[in-house]
This record gives sequence, C-alpha cells and structure tokens, in this order.
Amino acid sequence: MSYQVLLEAAARRQFKKLPEAVQASLLARITDLGEDPRPAGYKKLKGRKNEYRIRSGNYRVIYSIEDKALVVRVIRAGHRSDAYE
Repeated sequence: MSYQVLLEAAARRQFKKLPEAVQASLLARITDLGEDPRPAGYKKLKGRKNEYRIRSGNYRVIYSIEDKALVVRVIRAGHRSDAYE
C-alpha cells in the first residue's frame, strides 16, 4: 500500500535553497516515505499533533501522515538548526 507524498509550498521553497548534494539525499528519503511513512529512525515530535521527523545527516524532514487518505505531507525540509522553527 503506497502513500502519496506531497510537498507543502514552504517545504518546496526550503528544499530548493539547499545544496544539490543535500537535495539528492533528502529527495531519496522523501521518496521512500511513500512506501514506508514510518521508517527506521523516524520520531514523533513532542508537542505537535501528528508530526514526525526523519534525519539525513545534519538535515531534517518534518512531515505529517494521513493514514485514512494514504497521504504523507512534507511540511519542512532543512538544516537541523532551522527545521523545528
């Protein structure tokens, strides 16, 4: 059962500002969320409803999962110092 992965407008803008090597790495991780939205190393964010994060080096992808609609929404993508703001 595959999930549809959607990038929010803000996440898309943040993603485009990242270095190309980082974009390639994060794009692979984001694409994999369609097959497994809860991969090894994912973490539920405290104090936020239905938001999770995955790590890729010093970069983070913040996303939400809608199991009934089979949708993963990427909310933020960026360096760990900026990702949680």
